[in-house]
Amino acid sequence: MNSETIGFMPATEWAEKIRTKQMSPVEAMRTLLDRISALEPKVNAFAYLAADQAMDAARAAEKAVMGGERIGRLHGVPVTIKDLAWTKDMPTQNGSLSSKGAQPTEDTPVVPRLKAEGAIILGKTTTSEFGWKGVSESPLTGITHNPWKHGMNAGASSAGAGAAAAAGFGPLHQGSDGAGSIRMPAHFCGVFGLKPSFGRVPYYPVGTGDLTSHMGPMTRTVADGAVMLEVMGGPHHLDFTTLEAWPAAYQARLAEGIKGKKIAYSPDLGVARVDPDVAALVKAAVDRFTELGAHVEEVTIPWGKPGPELIRFFWSAHMTSRKPLLARWENQMDPGLVACIREAENIRADEYQAARERKMRYVADIHRWFEDWDFLLTPSVSVAGFPAEKLMPDHWPTHPWDWVSWAEFSYPFNMSWNPASSVPCGFTTDGLPVGLQIVGKRFDDLGVLQASAAFEGVQPWADKRPML
Repeated sequence: MNSETIGFMPATEWAEKIRTKQMSPVEAMRTLLDRISALEPKVNAFAYLAADQAMDAARAAEKAVMGGERIGRLHGVPVTIKDLAWTKDMPTQNGSLSSKGAQPTEDTPVVPRLKAEGAIILGKTTTSEFGWKGVSESPLTGITHNPWKHGMNAGASSAGAGAAAAAGFGPLHQGSDGAGSIRMPAHFCGVFGLKPSFGRVPYYPVGTGDLTSHMGPMTRTVADGAVMLEVMGGPHHLDFTTLEAWPAAYQARLAEGIKGKKIAYSPDLGVARVDPDVAALVKAAVDRFTELGAHVEEVTIPWGKPGPELIRFFWSAHMTSRKPLLARWENQMDPGLVACIREAENIRADEYQAARERKMRYVADIHRWFEDWDFLLTPSVSVAGFPAEKLMPDHWPTHPWDWVSWAEFSYPFNMSWNPASSVPCGFTTDGLPVGLQIVGKRFDDLGVLQASAAFEGVQPWADKRPML
């Protein structure tokens, strides 16, 4: 098989071909690595490519298959890990020169879980510095390019994961999402991304950002995302926030559909500005859900107004965790991150506590509203790709650090812990992807996957590939 066939092969097919000895793990990995070697200079998806380790693991996978040993659900399937997630045998550099070459002494829990099912770690994908922004650029790795158009934002902070998925650098990519960092690159790169319910996937070390960061899959198909979530999810003793329940049989139940479901559609959450081409593609996608037998209604969101104030307060406040770096590294850090840190330097404890009280009321309002709805549909992001050297599109107001103004649809569901996906729903006239966000009730990860799969069935996207 040629490199394009291998690069874009779904994980479900990859695993089946290896299990049935139709495909050699060694030859498949060699072909994929050749593809990455040829195209990575155009994309820059990797902060660290572990080619030798991947080939060694592929040889071990082939030996296991031929020797009749236990075969896991992802045996021989390549996967990437975001460069914010700890890996004990690869550097974890956080997109920052201040962390260059840093080597943790342990893995975050999803890494051994993926390996236990036979997955092969390709390397670490790029991230914005400490995951602070939604633009695919960092002081450590430079620009990660959108595979659909060189130089354009691929989204962040799971920048390399989204770009790698779109470029055909294998089927499975781990992302994390503290204010949209899975859904934004999925939107910009035209792939599937799922931020599951908070606690579904263990996240260690547990972050200090008021428990808003989630781990989840970034893939080209919903089925691959479902399998990856099944493998990564479940309780873990090192993350005290993980849910007690183990994941459901997500992949086996994808085809159950959404007939009769009650779906709300909000074009703006009552607060967001949206570019017309994005709005039009999302509205057309929403109409497909009626075809699928759901009851769809455009609504006015009653709880949206506090959101922008809250995210700007907390985003800046939580970035002060990086303030100790400024004394040595300020001149080598992302200027926007520095400005974000500086803005919150004088926040008092009582101001922070008052903001948290407002946030808890905001979250309660979201969940009270969801009592009447199965799903909420919105744009994933307000804009399509723009030059990645810029924090804001040219036609949006400038600000020293506030990239959030074009990403108002993401963060509410980090605060409220609802599951939310981004599914590709079309291309602008400039040929850039746009995503539709599907939000479900808390804990209904299965429902969001089923709704995503139902839409994928009537408007598939995995056959669309960038010309690299």
